Amino acid sequence: MTAIVFDVGETLVDETRNWEHVADFCGVPRFTLMALVGAAIERGEPHRRALDWLGVEPPHDAFTSDELYPDAVPCLRELRARRLVVGAVGNMGVVHEELVRPHVDFAASSERWGVEKPSPEFFARVAEKAGRPAGEIAYVGDRVDNDVVPALAAGMVAVHLRRGPWGYLHEPPPEAIRIRSLDQLPEALP
Repeated sequence: MTAIVFDVGETLVDETRNWEHVADFCGVPRFTLMALVGAAIERGEPHRRALDWLGVEPPHDAFTSDELYPDAVPCLRELRARRLVVGAVGNMGVVHEELVRPHVDFAASSERWGVEKPSPEFFARVAEKAGRPAGEIAYVGDRVDNDVVPALAAGMVAVHLRRGPWGYLHEPPPEAIRIRSLDQLPEALP
């Protein structure tokens, strides 16, 4: 591997806390919003569909700098110390790139690119931004449907991080690397 790219949500950033902020901002019970987010994903729809059902607009700056998982920054530092290209991308707004930008070589969003995961074009953009062939990139994410399967289809090494609701609900295919913490990632890579 010469590059590692992380999905931002639930991999680096605690999305549960972000959705709690969104619920509070919109005046919606947290449980209601989280149940609808889960229903949207189960139906194969974007998680933001829950906000449509509720008829609310989310705050544009839901991510905050104190919401990186405790194992995120040490892992990013270790990978960069190994001289790997490290990126962070996600189905998010441009404003959210700033949270991770200080810790990676590049950050990008679906809003900036105009394409969302699990689209093959999203993963082609990942390879383009990393400046490496897909076979030299490990893509780390919590969702099998949005992260692991499309990364494998793109020819990348897929790493399934088992955390956050989707990390526990989804079972990755056997060819994916499986980890429970970013502390395990550097040693799990081929």
